[in-house]
Amino acid sequence: MRQAEARVRPEQTAVRPDGARTHPEEADLRPDETDLRPDKAGPRPDEADLRPDETDLLPEAADPDARWLTLVMHLTFFVLHGTALVRFIQRHPASVNTTTVICLAALLAVLYASGVGRDAYTAMNPSARRPQTWRVVWLAAVVVVWAVLVDLAPSFAWVAVPLIYAALRILPPVAACVLVGVLTIFVIIAQLALSTRFDLDVVVGPAAVAGFATAVFLHMERLAERQRRLIDDLIRTRRELAATERRAGTLAERQRLSMEIHDTLAQGLSSQQMLLQAAERTWGTDPAKAQGHVRAATKIVEHNLTEARRFVHDLAPADLALSGGLPDALRALAARESDERLRVLVHTEGHMAGPDEEPGPGSAELPEQVQATLLRIAQGALANVREHARATTAVLTLTTLEDRAVLDIADDGRGFDPAALPDTPEGARGHGLPAIRVRVRQLGGTLTVESAPGEGTVLTVTVPLEEGDAKELGPER
Repeated sequence: MRQAEARVRPEQTAVRPDGARTHPEEADLRPDETDLRPDKAGPRPDEADLRPDETDLLPEAADPDARWLTLVMHLTFFVLHGTALVRFIQRHPASVNTTTVICLAALLAVLYASGVGRDAYTAMNPSARRPQTWRVVWLAAVVVVWAVLVDLAPSFAWVAVPLIYAALRILPPVAACVLVGVLTIFVIIAQLALSTRFDLDVVVGPAAVAGFATAVFLHMERLAERQRRLIDDLIRTRRELAATERRAGTLAERQRLSMEIHDTLAQGLSSQQMLLQAAERTWGTDPAKAQGHVRAATKIVEHNLTEARRFVHDLAPADLALSGGLPDALRALAARESDERLRVLVHTEGHMAGPDEEPGPGSAELPEQVQATLLRIAQGALANVREHARATTAVLTLTTLEDRAVLDIADDGRGFDPAALPDTPEGARGHGLPAIRVRVRQLGGTLTVESAPGEGTVLTVTVPLEEGDAKELGPER
């Protein structure tokens, strides 16, 4: 007898419900390109909600750390503002400009406080967003009042520190840098006015500090923007991966159901057709025999109805649910498939031996998934035997060892040349061997096909019972 070995590999092509084959990378795992294409026109609604309009919300509205920094800068403004006002009043209690300076200082404080209050209200009420132009107008008014105040009282120059932060926070980088330069010039002029003589440190110091602070702030802003983009990419990738997994799960479930239907309902319908055709041929000559065929077809209909109901509830195969385990389920299958044309026998060896057979070592039962899959494989194999092999006897042999389970399906039919069997038979009906390969692959097992023309066929399915046994099995014999 010639032997051909069909090893089940992970990269093996998958079987679609329509009978055609596609590579998993091409069908099961590839998402819809029209849905996941990065350059697809139009933003997704869920992504649009992730990043609010940057012109509407301040950074601290979404970043708790930015809120603390903003609070510190606000406190710094009022501390510097109050210190400068007290100093001016102490130095110039009866000056001509004292009243004007006090009024301008009060106006500056009110303007700045209005912006702070509006920011706090916007942070607590995101729906009350304000346009970017409002903040620009507010900043311009504060800077103008401050500039006039510095011209009258140079001691207010250091109030520019929180104003520099506000400029960097509100304006675009180029405009912010220009405004920082203007504020720095005002500070330098004010410090020179307060000095009794020219001091180079008064010129270089404020410029160096302003330049360094601006560079650090812009650098941190770039890092924050990169982080936001990275988070957006991760969220988008997670959604795409979830969509891909949903599609792969849908295709896998569709494939599973197609194989279940092929191995149960389709097989039952085929048996019913043959029984009814036989009854029709013998109805006139042997009514009793014809009625027997009809009764057998009725039993198959009842069994198919039970299977259909269990598909709806996604339960175990009917033979397993109604029996005490895989050996009894195989015997029920053999009894149902046996008739005058084909006799099906069952043998069990090992720790799941039947009541009249010698049990082997071990006492663990097969996992439910393994039992269900081996039963489906037996159903599919017997369907092939009945439809193609022209056999008179088929034997199911279940051998259970401590680390693996082996199911042999042998028949005395006409056989075939496994070497001449293509991986994807063109025009083949149903699933047959491709479906068996897929089922064995899902359990990490191996499939061996032994056959030769005129010498029958033996299918051997070996399934590991412990994690990692799939690797230990090695090549098929």
